[in-house]
Amino acid sequence: MNLRRLKYFVKIVDVGSLTQAADILHIAQPALSQQLATLEGEVNQQLLIRTKRGVTPTEAGKTLYSHAQSILRQCEQAQSAIDRVGASLSGSVSVGLAPGTAAQNLALPLMMEVQQQHPGIVLYFNENFGTTLSELIMNGRMDMAVIYDHRNIHGLRFMPLMKEDLCFVCPFSLAKPMKEIRLAEVAQYDLFLPRIYNIMRKVLDDAFVQNNLQYRVKCEIESQTTLNAALTAGLGATIMPESAARAMLKTSDSWMAKIVEPDVQASLSFCMSDHLPLSQPAEAVKSILLSLMSRRNVENHPLTLVG
Repeated sequence: MNLRRLKYFVKIVDVGSLTQAADILHIAQPALSQQLATLEGEVNQQLLIRTKRGVTPTEAGKTLYSHAQSILRQCEQAQSAIDRVGASLSGSVSVGLAPGTAAQNLALPLMMEVQQQHPGIVLYFNENFGTTLSELIMNGRMDMAVIYDHRNIHGLRFMPLMKEDLCFVCPFSLAKPMKEIRLAEVAQYDLFLPRIYNIMRKVLDDAFVQNNLQYRVKCEIESQTTLNAALTAGLGATIMPESAARAMLKTSDSWMAKIVEPDVQASLSFCMSDHLPLSQPAEAVKSILLSLMSRRNVENHPLTLVG
């Protein structure tokens, strides 16, 4: 195997089409097909299944794809390290910040600190839901993320940062404000919650089940704009981490209350690959991000620190 064929193979799997991959790689499709055939001959396995809709990897193809991602990433890092000998850190670093997390407010401080310490590093911020961010890291398309999760997932490593209280957010038009609310009372409201695969939803499901409570999901919403509009219209309530709840009060004409009996908390974690090493620029950004998180934790007493 050579690196060029591995790059071709990864691109074909990524786009799911030989024709589109050939266009992106600026080579003729017959030549790309020949490179693929040579690679399949080298590993003595069929790597792709061709259909009318495109191509999909076989089990052998999936295995090679995973290893190829790691090999190509390490080669890029080796070249970057060689290029940076005697020079300052430079390159692109991707950082995921899940919406509504306490870390989301660190985007600007992180940007400023990185620019001050390493002006050659270009940051890419992705603010998406935790499941998507973790998948991007697992596939080697993102360096790191701060998300609500702490599960043992193959391909990922989680570093617990803090635990944050979950809060009930309710429009003034539905009920009078209170500072705390029992989970049993929360179950009596029509709720707007994210889809079942969202880690926040799983935390809530577990809490309700463990306390033998039935609850009503009026609508599954993952758009912040739509959720704000629904609350402003007084159509129902929601449950969010404290930092997200506080930010939401300004735009939704709502109040918030800590959920008690029992307390319900979500774990905020730093997430990275457990097998793809970080580049030197990414390591520098990681260090700055964790330092900023630690500093912010000390300043914000409502958050429970981990470790």
